[in-house]
Amino acid sequence: MPIPHSLSRAARNAVDTSAMLQDAPRTPDKPKAQLRRYEVSSLLPNGDVSQTRHIAPALPMFEDAFCAFTRGSLVETKTGPMAIEDLLPGDTVLTQDGSSQTVLWKGSVTLVPGREDSRGRTRPLTRITADTFGMQKPLSGVIAGPAARIVGTPAHLRHLHGNETILTPVHEFQDGMSVIETLPPTPIELFHICLKRHSVIKVDGLQFETYHPGVNAVRMISHSLRSIYLNLFAHVDSLNDFGPLLMPRAGDGEVDAITA
Repeated sequence: MPIPHSLSRAARNAVDTSAMLQDAPRTPDKPKAQLRRYEVSSLLPNGDVSQTRHIAPALPMFEDAFCAFTRGSLVETKTGPMAIEDLLPGDTVLTQDGSSQTVLWKGSVTLVPGREDSRGRTRPLTRITADTFGMQKPLSGVIAGPAARIVGTPAHLRHLHGNETILTPVHEFQDGMSVIETLPPTPIELFHICLKRHSVIKVDGLQFETYHPGVNAVRMISHSLRSIYLNLFAHVDSLNDFGPLLMPRAGDGEVDAITA
C-alpha cells in the first residue's frame, strides 16, 4: 500500500529539521566586570574629614589609586614617623624638598594579591629587605603595593633614561634576592595618599611618590567611567586638577612626560 503524499512529505520535513532541533552551540560567557569596594577619607573645605565607601570597577586605573602602601608602612610627618593606616587627611607630611604638605585624601582597598581577577591578572606585592638601596634604605623590611613608585632607575632602564631622575614602579627593581615578588593568599589592606600637588615623600626610609593618575589618564579611561573615577576624589573636579607631575615616571612600557 503506497504511503500517502502527506505522510511522506511530513517524514522528509522531520529529517530536514532534525538538525534545527538540536541544542545550539553555546558561546563562552564573557567575563563579568569585577567590582571592588574602595574606602576613601577626604579633607573637606571646613576642615572636617569625610569618610565614604565606594563600589567601583576593579580596573588598573582605579586600583592604582589605592594600592601603594601596606599596613604598617611608616610615613615621615612633622611629628615623626606615622603608620599609613593612622594617617588622616589634615595631617602634615614631609616632602623631598624639605617642605611640608597637608594630606587631602587617603584611599584604602582590601584585596588578595594571589587571587586572579576575571581577566586572569594578579596584583603582586614587592618585598624590599633592609638596606637594599643603602644604609637605612629602607629602615627595615618593606612590602610595597603594585602601584608604588620610588625615585630611582634600575640597571635595565638606564640606557633609556641615563642619569635622569625618574619615578619607577617598585617591581622593576625585583632581583630575586633583596627585592622579591610576593603573592600572599590572604587579604591585604593597601593605601595611597594625595597631597595638593604631586610630591615625593619618605616611607620607611625610601622616597615614594604620592598619588597622581599620570598625564596619560585621559587616554586610559573612557568618558563613561570618568565620572565614577572622579567621584572617588572630593578635592578635584577634573583630571587636570591633579596638576603636573613632579618628575617623569617609568611604567607600562612608556614614560609619562611632565606637563605644565
